[in-house]
Amino acid sequence: MARRLHKVRAMTASDPDQKVVREVLSYFVRNPQAADSLEGIARWRLLDEIVTRSVEQTRSALSWLVDQGYLSVRTTAGSAPIFTQNAAMAAEARALLASPAPDGTAGKE
Repeated sequence: MARRLHKVRAMTASDPDQKVVREVLSYFVRNPQAADSLEGIARWRLLDEIVTRSVEQTRSALSWLVDQGYLSVRTTAGSAPIFTQNAAMAAEARALLASPAPDGTAGKE
C-alpha cells in the first residue's frame, strides 16, 4: 500500500484551484476504496458540474415561467413542487416559442 505522510501546508497562488482540490479529495475521503484514472475523475467532476449548472439554469427558467404566468406550480408538504402549463396562457406560450430567441436563433415549438 503506497502511503506518504505529508505536512499539511497552506495553499499558495501557484497551487491548483483549491475548489477542485477539495472536490477531488472530498470524493476520495467519502469513498476510501475508490480508484480511477485521471480521465475517469475528470469525467465524474464534469458530469457533476454539468448537472449542477443545469439544475440551477432550469430552476431559474422555471421561476421566470411561473412569474410570467406560462406555468403553474403546485406545492404540497413533504414533496417537491410540481410544474404544469397554465392552459389560459397556451396561445401566448406558442407565440413565445415561435418568436426569435434573444440570442438570435429561430424560435421553435
